Amino acid sequence: MDLLNNDNLKKKTGGFNILSGDSTDGHGGYGAGVLNLDNVSPVFVDPKAGEAFVDMGALHARSAVEKRIKFLPNKEEVPNGKLYWLVWVSIHYKDGKPYYGGVTGCEMTVDTEIRRGYKSLPEHVNKMDKSLKGHILVDHMDETSRKILADFLINHNEDMWNHSEEKLHHDLLGK
Repeated sequence: MDLLNNDNLKKKTGGFNILSGDSTDGHGGYGAGVLNLDNVSPVFVDPKAGEAFVDMGALHARSAVEKRIKFLPNKEEVPNGKLYWLVWVSIHYKDGKPYYGGVTGCEMTVDTEIRRGYKSLPEHVNKMDKSLKGHILVDHMDETSRKILADFLINHNEDMWNHSEEKLHHDLLGK
């Protein structure tokens, strides 16, 4: 389910599930303790193109940016890689209203010519987890990318942006 799709704000359940049902309902059986990814969307920020877009394939490292690329753990092995930020955006609710509750950015570089890229898989997993837990970690991103992300979130749903924490506004826009 694309959480950044305004149609999905009307309904809180259904859509994409790793395991159906609530794994935290106390039964302790299959799926207990499994992360529920219903409330997270991967947003790619492309600072060179000046755009941001959602690609749900990133949940399983199968986004359009990642396809046909062999990722290496050493950034120096991809010197001509194009910079992308994979930003995990979690939708949380307070006072019955949705807001951007967790927003964490991960660096990724891709050189399509040599079909190689750099990303730190542990960082991506940890940042997704932090997003789900409501952390805002974007201050390490470059200013252009933060502005692109802020514009994307505002244009997507201004009410969710306005209902979000001041930390998000400050970290993305410096306000």
